[in-house]
Amino acid sequence: MRTVEISLPDNVELEDKDVIKFLAAKLYESGKLSLGQAADLAGLSKFSFTEILADYDVSIFNYPASDIRKDAAKI
Repeated sequence: MRTVEISLPDNVELEDKDVIKFLAAKLYESGKLSLGQAADLAGLSKFSFTEILADYDVSIFNYPASDIRKDAAKI
Protein backbone atom coordinates (compact mmCIF):
# COMPACT_ATOMS: atom_id res chain seq x y z
CA MET A 1 0.00 0.00 0.00
CA ARG A 2 1.30 3.46 -0.74
CA THR A 3 1.06 6.57 1.40
CA VAL A 4 -0.31 9.88 0.15
CA GLU A 5 0.03 13.19 1.95
CA ILE A 6 -2.78 15.72 1.48
CA SER A 7 -2.70 19.39 2.47
CA LEU A 8 -6.12 20.80 3.28
CA PRO A 9 -6.95 24.45 3.87
CA ASP A 10 -7.17 25.40 7.54
CA ASN A 11 -10.87 26.23 7.20
CA VAL A 12 -11.71 22.60 6.35
CA GLU A 13 -12.76 21.33 9.74
CA LEU A 14 -12.47 17.58 9.33
CA GLU A 15 -10.65 15.02 11.40
CA ASP A 16 -8.08 12.94 9.51
CA LYS A 17 -10.25 9.84 9.94
CA ASP A 18 -13.20 11.65 8.31
CA VAL A 19 -11.09 12.62 5.30
CA ILE A 20 -10.04 8.99 4.91
CA LYS A 21 -13.66 7.77 5.17
CA PHE A 22 -14.74 10.31 2.56
CA LEU A 23 -11.95 9.26 0.22
CA ALA A 24 -12.76 5.57 0.72
CA ALA A 25 -16.46 6.20 -0.01
CA LYS A 26 -15.71 8.15 -3.18
CA LEU A 27 -13.17 5.60 -4.41
CA TYR A 28 -15.79 2.89 -3.85
CA GLU A 29 -18.40 4.97 -5.68
CA SER A 30 -16.11 5.43 -8.68
CA GLY A 31 -15.33 1.71 -8.82
CA LYS A 32 -11.65 2.17 -7.98
CA LEU A 33 -11.99 0.10 -4.78
CA SER A 34 -14.16 -2.86 -3.91
CA LEU A 35 -16.39 -2.66 -0.85
CA GLY A 36 -13.86 -4.65 1.17
CA GLN A 37 -10.92 -2.54 0.05
CA ALA A 38 -12.77 0.69 0.82
CA ALA A 39 -13.82 -0.59 4.24
CA ASP A 40 -10.21 -1.53 4.99
CA LEU A 41 -9.00 1.91 3.92
CA ALA A 42 -11.61 3.54 6.17
CA GLY A 43 -10.60 1.28 9.05
CA LEU A 44 -14.09 -0.18 9.33
CA SER A 45 -15.80 -3.52 8.91
CA LYS A 46 -17.75 -3.97 5.67
CA PHE A 47 -21.00 -3.66 7.61
CA SER A 48 -19.92 -0.42 9.34
CA PHE A 49 -18.65 1.00 6.06
CA THR A 50 -21.96 0.34 4.32
CA GLU A 51 -23.69 2.22 7.14
CA ILE A 52 -21.63 5.39 6.54
CA LEU A 53 -21.94 5.46 2.74
CA ALA A 54 -25.16 7.48 2.91
CA ASP A 55 -23.30 10.17 4.86
CA TYR A 56 -21.30 10.78 1.66
CA ASP A 57 -24.23 10.38 -0.78
CA VAL A 58 -22.85 7.06 -2.02
CA SER A 59 -25.12 4.13 -2.77
CA ILE A 60 -24.13 0.69 -1.58
CA PHE A 61 -25.36 -0.59 -4.94
CA ASN A 62 -22.39 0.26 -7.09
CA TYR A 63 -23.77 -1.19 -10.30
CA PRO A 64 -23.86 0.87 -13.52
CA ALA A 65 -27.29 1.50 -15.04
CA SER A 66 -26.09 0.10 -18.37
CA ASP A 67 -25.32 -3.23 -16.69
CA ILE A 68 -28.75 -3.28 -15.06
CA ARG A 69 -30.39 -2.75 -18.47
CA LYS A 70 -28.30 -5.57 -19.99
CA ASP A 71 -29.20 -7.93 -17.15
CA ALA A 72 -32.89 -7.00 -17.37
CA ALA A 73 -32.90 -7.67 -21.13
CA LYS A 74 -31.76 -11.24 -20.45
CA ILE A 75 -34.87 -12.01 -18.40
